[in-house]
Amino acid sequence: MARKILTGLSSKAYEHPFDRKALASLQNMPGVSLLLKKINEYGIDRLLRLQSLGSEIRITPRNFPSLHQTFIETCQILDIDPVPELYLFRGTGHINTYIIGVEKPIVGINLDAMEWLNMDELLYVFGHEVARIKSQHIAYHQMAIVMPTLKNLLSSTTLGFGGLVAGGMELALYNWRMMARFTVDRAGLLACQDINVATTALMKLAGLPDEYLTPAVIEDFLIQAREFASENFDSVDRVTKILSYTESDLSWVVMRTGELLKWVDSGEYDNLIQQKNLTISEEEEGNTPEEKEGWNFLTSW
Repeated sequence: MARKILTGLSSKAYEHPFDRKALASLQNMPGVSLLLKKINEYGIDRLLRLQSLGSEIRITPRNFPSLHQTFIETCQILDIDPVPELYLFRGTGHINTYIIGVEKPIVGINLDAMEWLNMDELLYVFGHEVARIKSQHIAYHQMAIVMPTLKNLLSSTTLGFGGLVAGGMELALYNWRMMARFTVDRAGLLACQDINVATTALMKLAGLPDEYLTPAVIEDFLIQAREFASENFDSVDRVTKILSYTESDLSWVVMRTGELLKWVDSGEYDNLIQQKNLTISEEEEGNTPEEKEGWNFLTSW
């Protein structure tokens, strides 16, 4: 399948409004800028990079040509330049990927992802990660990665980090991380350019092996995703919601697929594939029905 190269694509053209609102809330939280400064002082960016360089196998055109070419194609489609380095790490029993490095990004993919996903699905997963470069959100993702360690390290210092967490900064961070998934899911679809491929990739992220992905299973999953997207969860207790989205092992693929289907149904995805509205003006930004509703993961379930 010949895929469109989306030259000039702006992240603003596909970013989910919930992502933008949650990030704005996070950035306005007291102490966030101070924490980012501390992360920089501790050299966290360099440390995460050294961990990858010293522990994982760098992917090149020579050792894993198909995997490398798929990654290059993803970056070409989404107009990512320069192309970050790609590394392979050990299997964990489930599909896992990451991106780190504010100045020099590195993308990591584990053995399970390489073995479970076909080349089309790898486009979706790679698009999911490199989208964080376009949105310039890597610093906040790294903050989420190291938050548990930093919380323990700084809670007893004069920085008063424990008070910042109690004030909601940590919850705001995890709320944004959940909302950011909606954006990178859209980027993954723009990379693979097939909603069926995006769907099977998400199902595999949930742990379902390829041999179980029969037409009936996929069709029922799509029905489930649409049903979830139409549900009203207002009666769910606030504490229950917080416990739900701070659990990082939950994939939320049903909810994410439902949001992705709504985006396709809206026609916005097709406009981008037809290379319309690849950029968005400041006046247009924040003028969507979703944004007016003010939905967010914490309060609008």
